[in-house]
Amino acid sequence: MNALAARRRHPAAIILLLLLGLLVTGGAYSLFAPKEANASAAAADTLEQGRTLFLANCASCHGTGAQGTQDGPSLIGVGAASVDFQVGTGRMPLTAPNIQAPAQTKLKFTDDEIGAMAGWVASLAPGPGIPDEKYTTVIEPGTKENNQAIARGGEIFRVNCAMCHNFAGAGGALTRGKYAPALTGVSPKHMDEAMETGPQSMPVFSDTNLDPKAKQQVISYLKALENQPEVGGMSLGNLGPVSEGLFIWVFGLGIMIGCAVWLGKKAA
Repeated sequence: MNALAARRRHPAAIILLLLLGLLVTGGAYSLFAPKEANASAAAADTLEQGRTLFLANCASCHGTGAQGTQDGPSLIGVGAASVDFQVGTGRMPLTAPNIQAPAQTKLKFTDDEIGAMAGWVASLAPGPGIPDEKYTTVIEPGTKENNQAIARGGEIFRVNCAMCHNFAGAGGALTRGKYAPALTGVSPKHMDEAMETGPQSMPVFSDTNLDPKAKQQVISYLKALENQPEVGGMSLGNLGPVSEGLFIWVFGLGIMIGCAVWLGKKAA
């Protein structure tokens, strides 16, 4: 007992008790801490990751605070949807100065990194968010209700988009060297984000003039058109009478001239 009492009075005993108490308290907190606190810490880490990626890859044009420079516009208020579209389609970071930023198949960033940058830009000011998955799910044809929704999407597309993107979404030329890109192979999420943010020369179709359900119908129409078999044979790029007339002039007229030459030689 005397030896135990002597150990209790030892100066190191207080330090050991404090360390033991801190260890128990920390373990209990990590075990029973609210999920909200853990989520807040994870969100803070994601924002910091997005800020770091932005400073390393985007700040040279858009400024360290995304306020914009003479080489790039301000991103304050563009929202997560704009960043997700531009970076997710490979248009940004811009590979070289050009009239228009082309889409790239090989992306520089992972989905998590793109999400982190989009989240950081979205934290600067309110703006369009990444669309809900239920509105980017393609409506499959088959039932009467689905077919009507897809047909409605076709009407909206022809009224608002076909003059630039072509009636079949094949794309087309614009003024000053710009162009409306083809919409084949574009993911539904990026289509929705493009309508919501209006990249480059495209007008903005916000929820006030085209609600999320209408955007879903447009997307579903384009996907149904993309998967539709060409029952008439070669589509010739779905460019309409221009490509069809060129085909007739080049091949049809060529065949006629060839037949005339052959008949002339035969008669001689």
